Amino acid sequence: MQIAITGSSGLIGSALVPALRDDGHTVLRLVRRPPGGADEVRWDPARRELDPAVLADVDAVVNLAGLGIGDRRWTAQRKRAVLDSRIDATVTVSEALAAAAARPRTLLSSSAIGWYGDTGATPVDESAPSGAGFLAEICRRWEASTTAAEQAGVRVAHLRTGLVCGNGGILGKLVPLTKLGVAGPLGSGRQYWSWISLVDEVDAIRHVLAHDTITGPVNLTGPEPLTNRDFTRVLGRVLHRPTVFPVPRIALRVVVGEFADEGIVAGQRVLPTVLRETGYRFRHDTAEKALRWATGRDR
Repeated sequence: MQIAITGSSGLIGSALVPALRDDGHTVLRLVRRPPGGADEVRWDPARRELDPAVLADVDAVVNLAGLGIGDRRWTAQRKRAVLDSRIDATVTVSEALAAAAARPRTLLSSSAIGWYGDTGATPVDESAPSGAGFLAEICRRWEASTTAAEQAGVRVAHLRTGLVCGNGGILGKLVPLTKLGVAGPLGSGRQYWSWISLVDEVDAIRHVLAHDTITGPVNLTGPEPLTNRDFTRVLGRVLHRPTVFPVPRIALRVVVGEFADEGIVAGQRVLPTVLRETGYRFRHDTAEKALRWATGRDR
């Protein structure tokens, strides 16, 4: 297949591109800077500019574009930028696919488990409704932005990704603190964290690409969500460091603002039902395996 990818320089995209090429696919990277080679094409999602002709020979698009949600303190301006970056990118890709010459195509578009809001200890899967809060609102509008592609007959899957365990992301913040021995539960520690290793994130995307019966929401999370307290303990065990210094909610709010309430202290106990029912087998089916791989302690 020929596959176009947005957000190819991020944590997930930078791992997905070589994996797809190893599978024998041709990868076309949509970039916002001047192209650096024959495998890159410039687009401008902020202006909603993408020539449909670019997608004429493309079989699938994997849309991973969007500003980092927890990279900076939330302000009204930052929240608007986070939302707009996702809506603009998804609408641009969706409308370009709809305008391209008609043929079978697939759009795998990023979303997140923030869709479910704070679910407490209740397990949820793809059949659960959307929850409350800014992150849930982002996900609702994000997923609705693929409408043009769906109406044009494109197969659309929404990739509701959890906390990705790789060299960066959430672990980029937690691992250094844990190595220093100053890590511990965040807030109450009772909130569920639905994790997935970067390896399984990439393999799950490849799985969805290969199974043309998969449409709609797909939870990209590991099979055993853990509370933040247990996740932290596992990370400490993997790194052979104590995790006895809890971080109170008020301290988290001082550091990262409103994001602490929805992105850290709130939690989702999300199950990957669609992946399991379509035969996906996890390489890292426990948090310990995922964390050992992500931190280089799996040998």
